[in-house]
Amino acid sequence: MAQMLAEQLLGPSQATDETVVAYLEQLAGLSVDDVQNAELQNISRDSHSLLLDLQTLSKKSHKYVVESAASHSSLCQTLPSLAGRASDLAQMVPRLDKEAELFSTEFNKNKDNNVTSDRKRALRLLHNSERLIDVMDIPPLLISAINSNPVNYSSTLDLYAHAQRLASLHPSSTLIASVTNEADAAVRQMAADLISTLKVANLKLATGLRTIGWLKRIVIDLVSQSSTEEALSATFLVCRLSTLIFTLDALSPLKDLADQESMHNVDPSRGWAGGQHTERYLKRFIEIFREHSFGIVSMAKSVDASFPHPKNFPADSTYPLPSVLASFPLHLMGLLTDTLQTYLPNLIDRTTRESILTQVLYCAGSLGRLGADFGVLLSSVGMSEWIELVKKHRLLAGRLESVIGDYRGR
Repeated sequence: MAQMLAEQLLGPSQATDETVVAYLEQLAGLSVDDVQNAELQNISRDSHSLLLDLQTLSKKSHKYVVESAASHSSLCQTLPSLAGRASDLAQMVPRLDKEAELFSTEFNKNKDNNVTSDRKRALRLLHNSERLIDVMDIPPLLISAINSNPVNYSSTLDLYAHAQRLASLHPSSTLIASVTNEADAAVRQMAADLISTLKVANLKLATGLRTIGWLKRIVIDLVSQSSTEEALSATFLVCRLSTLIFTLDALSPLKDLADQESMHNVDPSRGWAGGQHTERYLKRFIEIFREHSFGIVSMAKSVDASFPHPKNFPADSTYPLPSVLASFPLHLMGLLTDTLQTYLPNLIDRTTRESILTQVLYCAGSLGRLGADFGVLLSSVGMSEWIELVKKHRLLAGRLESVIGDYRGR
């Protein structure tokens, strides 16, 4: 009955609402007085309560309601756009799957590829970046060690040897080649500094041997062992000879005065110059020559002895080669004899000449203790009184030995 009443009152479209049907059934169970009085009051009270609830809700949540309404109104535009994008995505998924499969096939780990190789190389470079930085730090470390004071030559040469080992292990690496070139330049500078050390005026034997040892470590990989020994021996002699010549050049003021006396003696019209400046020059020249020549030959023999010469070698071998030290005293004698031949004629006084030649005799004796006596060669260069002077000194030496023997025999 409630269903039929609902259809008559509300129409077929709303007659199916369960709430409406339930309310009509409730009305049907009431009396006419309740419907006319109590129900109207209940409806008015409920309507007022709902109105208050709506007002409270609108006051607290009006912003959210407005935003919800605005969003709801935009759905009319958003939903068609979303549908279009969803359709595009549905069409692109097969293409994406195809491209992913192509990428997987193209860049397979088991297949060689330029891009893959470059990526592997980049990853390897990143993995070894710290080692590469250490290798690139070798030249700056070498330069820093060489420029430090005092120079730590042993550590510097160890670092250089490490660079050489890297070059032998990686001959095709451009980075190692660049590092090796910079290290070679730094060590060449160190070698120049070491050679300058061999030219100092008051070179000590220990310093000379250490310097030669360091130079040997630098050049040992460049030439054979025998060539290294000859080259270093020659280098040492050249450096010490340059120091001797530089020291003798400091006598240039005395030498100029001696040259003036030579000009006077050549031209008789200028008169005899006396030879005092020549005497001073020759005495000082021989004094410096004797001191330096003895030191040069003595240290050169020690340097030569520091090299390990082979004890056994084939009979047809050309080793040992003639040492540069064997011919070096001849060059020294040439410096002395040329000077004596040039300036000794300026000295006329016999006592003065004998004093100068006595100095030469002592110089020859000093070198003679090192196996480089050149006294026997002076008689062939035009010094007529040399033989008599040698005989005289030998006679005095014999008498001195006789006196000493008699004194010991008592």
